[in-house]
Amino acid sequence: MEWFFFTGVTQSRLSGFKEESVAGHKQLLFGLSVFFSVLGGAVCADDITFDQLLSRLQETEQRLLDLEQQNSPVIHRASHGEIADPSVVLPLVDEDSGTAATVGELSFEDRLKKLENGWQELDDAWSAFDAAEKKKKADAAKKPSFKMNGRIHADFWDFINDDGGIGFLENPVGSLPAAQVGADPDDRFAFRRIRLEMKGDILETMLWRTQLDFNKPAIAEMKDVYIGFKNLPNNQQLLVGNQKRPLGLDHLNSSRYNVFLERPFVVETFNPDARRPGIAMYGYTNDEKYHWRYGAYYLENIKLTGAYLGDQRQMSANFRLSSSPWYDDSSGGRGYFHWAIAGMFAKPDGNDDATDGHSNEGRFRTRPEARSNRPWLTTGRIAGADWYETLAVESIVNVGPMQIVGEYMHNFMQRDGFADTQFNGGYVYLNYMLTGEHIPYSRKSGTIGRLKPFEDFFLLERCDGSRGHGWGAFGVAARYSYLDISDADVLGGVGESATLAFNWYWTAYSKLQFNLIYGEIDERDIAIGTTGGSYLIAGTRFAIEF
Repeated sequence: MEWFFFTGVTQSRLSGFKEESVAGHKQLLFGLSVFFSVLGGAVCADDITFDQLLSRLQETEQRLLDLEQQNSPVIHRASHGEIADPSVVLPLVDEDSGTAATVGELSFEDRLKKLENGWQELDDAWSAFDAAEKKKKADAAKKPSFKMNGRIHADFWDFINDDGGIGFLENPVGSLPAAQVGADPDDRFAFRRIRLEMKGDILETMLWRTQLDFNKPAIAEMKDVYIGFKNLPNNQQLLVGNQKRPLGLDHLNSSRYNVFLERPFVVETFNPDARRPGIAMYGYTNDEKYHWRYGAYYLENIKLTGAYLGDQRQMSANFRLSSSPWYDDSSGGRGYFHWAIAGMFAKPDGNDDATDGHSNEGRFRTRPEARSNRPWLTTGRIAGADWYETLAVESIVNVGPMQIVGEYMHNFMQRDGFADTQFNGGYVYLNYMLTGEHIPYSRKSGTIGRLKPFEDFFLLERCDGSRGHGWGAFGVAARYSYLDISDADVLGGVGESATLAFNWYWTAYSKLQFNLIYGEIDERDIAIGTTGGSYLIAGTRFAIEF
């Protein structure tokens, strides 16, 4: 540490050097000022001038001289760290020769060399530390890895108003005591998600993921639970287990990133809950312009049982091909265009005798884009359902803070002994970030990503006693959604919904969301002399992830 002391002593002379000499060593002085600022205590300032750096170095010199004087009375100094006479001898040891040297005998080049030697020692120490860390990572790669995260979504839903048969959709005839049949939907506070996730790699070739939801603490729901092989040719990976079927952009997007509280009619109707046990391949091109997924899945949802038992084999084949022909790399992805086509070919059991414990999976249903107790639009299990196909198209256009998203699906069902049916639906929404951020896009998956506010929401006290604050990010959005699942003898209903959304992003990992939803339902078999009604619902969500 001798050279640090020597630097402090000689610093008071720097102000007398020629201007070009001082300017030539500003970078060195800045580095020293950081060290001495830490040594002398934390300093709270936003902008530091070169003169202030000189002042701090002189103050540090004074502290070091005081300490040296206490331990070595042979050192003489003037007041305030100014050396009165260059001939004053301050005994120092020359590291090269091992002989004593004085301040007056050492040139500036010698002093600089001592500083460089000191920095070299620090650099060598850092290199040793960095090598040790790399070795730790290399050793860790030889063992399976483990990561844990999760999310909490706490909702409040206010069913403000409804008319017609809406009460009978929420509390239908035959399912409740007579006094409760047809009652208005209850307002509610509920945890929409209490999700824990664990995942990792098995050496360099495999991966795994386990995700459980405890929003109903007594009955945990299984979400993503799979193992897989990665780094396959053509940037592919193969997953086996419970995973999302590739149908519906809003389903493939994570619930952490979606603009609205609940997914639109059509996405939930033709791919309810999304996840099924199956085997699927995922991949993308080297330029990330194209992305694909395809696989085979059971139709039955095993989220509560974790098992499929029986020989019924109700299954589907699914695929999705997406592309981002325009992606503005120069702006960090603030502009992009996405399109995708997807399809599902399914073989349900239309007999629906359920003698082996498995019911006909040829049915379509959804809630009112809010968390009601029951689906308000539903076909029930469709008699004679033999095969059905669902085709979908989707698109995103993003220009800076504005994003427009649309999706359409059409379903064709072939029935044994009954008239064939066709159902369809779609949605379109516009989102605009009032604070200028943009919704990111992943070209490797063809989905949206995590929005990062320009500044987080915070309130704190600064070092100088004042208070600092940030407001986070603000976004507004509007969505129109449509669904028609009434055809021939099947009266599942025709629904329309308009949603206004306000999103306040506190950080990239926390936000407050508000939705106001107005909807109408018609052509629904309610069995009370009406075919539908209208409703107004408000929803609020506090969401965090970790």
